[in-house]
Amino acid sequence: MDTEPIKTTVSELLKVLATENVIGETIETEDKLLIPITKFGMAFGAGSGEGQGPANQGGGQGSAAGGGAGMEPIAMVAVFKGVKGPEGVRIMHLTPPNPIGRAVAEVMPAVIDLMKEGKETVKDLREEKEPEETKKVK
Repeated sequence: MDTEPIKTTVSELLKVLATENVIGETIETEDKLLIPITKFGMAFGAGSGEGQGPANQGGGQGSAAGGGAGMEPIAMVAVFKGVKGPEGVRIMHLTPPNPIGRAVAEVMPAVIDLMKEGKETVKDLREEKEPEETKKVK
């Protein structure tokens, strides 16, 4: 079986699968970094065969491979310089959001607030615990 068409097709598809094609090159401006995000789809197929003509006259073999890929930009991640934490990151959708994406976008501000509250609570608990541990050591 001739495997060369399969090897060539896989090699070319691997070039398309490079990370920089899905997560693009970072774009830097004065106040932010922009990271493009792309949706990617791919299909691949291969086959081979051999056979004889009627009454074992003539014969042949063959192989083939094919594949395809498609990419679509879907979002841009903006990381604002000098802004720490989740407030410094924004996702800008380039396509209309699906219902799940819309729900996540609506819930995200509340999640960020909860994360802030949790961080403050943990900090408060640590501060309360530290004096007790200091007393035990002395």
